Amino acid sequence: MDKLREVLNLYMTDGLQQIIISKARKDKNITKVKIRPVLLKGELYSQASATMGTRELHKNYKKEEMTEEILGLMEQQFGQLQLFSREMDATALVSKKGKMTVKCKKHRAGIADPVSLEHNRAKKYILEEGRPVDFLIDLGVMKKDGQIVQAKYDKFRQINRFLEFIEDILPGLDKGREITIVDFGCGKSYLTFAMYYYLHELKSYDVRIIGLDLKEDVIRHCSQLSSRYGYEKLEFYVGDIAGFERKEPVDMVVTLHACDTATDFALAKAVSWSAGVILSVPCCQHELNGQISNDILKPVFSYGILKERMAALVTDGLRAQLLENCGYETQILEFIDMEHTPKNLLIRAVKTGKRKEEDGSLGQCMEFLHVTPTLKRLLEEQKNREDTDEEKFD
Repeated sequence: MDKLREVLNLYMTDGLQQIIISKARKDKNITKVKIRPVLLKGELYSQASATMGTRELHKNYKKEEMTEEILGLMEQQFGQLQLFSREMDATALVSKKGKMTVKCKKHRAGIADPVSLEHNRAKKYILEEGRPVDFLIDLGVMKKDGQIVQAKYDKFRQINRFLEFIEDILPGLDKGREITIVDFGCGKSYLTFAMYYYLHELKSYDVRIIGLDLKEDVIRHCSQLSSRYGYEKLEFYVGDIAGFERKEPVDMVVTLHACDTATDFALAKAVSWSAGVILSVPCCQHELNGQISNDILKPVFSYGILKERMAALVTDGLRAQLLENCGYETQILEFIDMEHTPKNLLIRAVKTGKRKEEDGSLGQCMEFLHVTPTLKRLLEEQKNREDTDEEKFD
């Protein structure tokens, strides 16, 4: 903690750009805390924004108070801190045994932009408005001068929100080797291109991204754009999730709005590959809506729209728990404001290798609601195949 205290004392000034605290170890109601400097009546404060489910809570601190608050959060609740300032960047990571490692990297002179200290400043996006980006122009999100097409503002915000999730898991990606990402059901590939642009062009990662979709014309168009931009390791293929096979390691699996059980097949593939990161925004959770039943909840289930919404929430909750049982630390986060799309939940799973101890509650929950998710069946089939292979080897 002494090293982190030293860094905070040195760089929590008006040169601070942002601090991001994430990877909750305890009290997972609070999933992230962002801190930035603000000027209030001419005095420098730090504004902390804590993400709690769909809410964001704000509180202002003086420097000394903020330092102690940060140290407390890292000691008791969180596993990762990223600090960005004009002079340097720093990362603090807490191991499972509670040991903290702090690494700092100084900038070359003049590399960072000045920071706005206005209390109600405009949100700063990873892909900024006013800076032309080829793929955003070709996909109709941005004009040639870098201004956002008014009708595409929701898409622009969605792309940037997704990149924030990518930014959070950067410390878990090995910059010393090629990183492989598979994007199932990539569609028009707004986010696929954004991932490649952000990781390869802006962050200099050696990354290979594979986009898969059933629509041949869409895949053809995306392949043409990738070739035009010189994105040599951004590849697109026609195919379905269940039939896609890959022998080489996969570091991250992305599945955005894969319909109904297609999400389950994508999650099962990710588990079978031991992918380090899974980012999934499910869609159209019809399967459990056709299964879910319970005599006690029958008065509620008699209303179709309530039954549908409850089935969707149960589906994603069970998916998250099944991933926990496979050795992933899993969170369900708000992807984008509900006002923009009702399909707004993201399942983020980071592999730790530490399987959740089964206490029978997951099985009891499924029995209580009379549901059997496809993901449960697929994971059981995988385990049976692995057990059979081990027996043959023995």
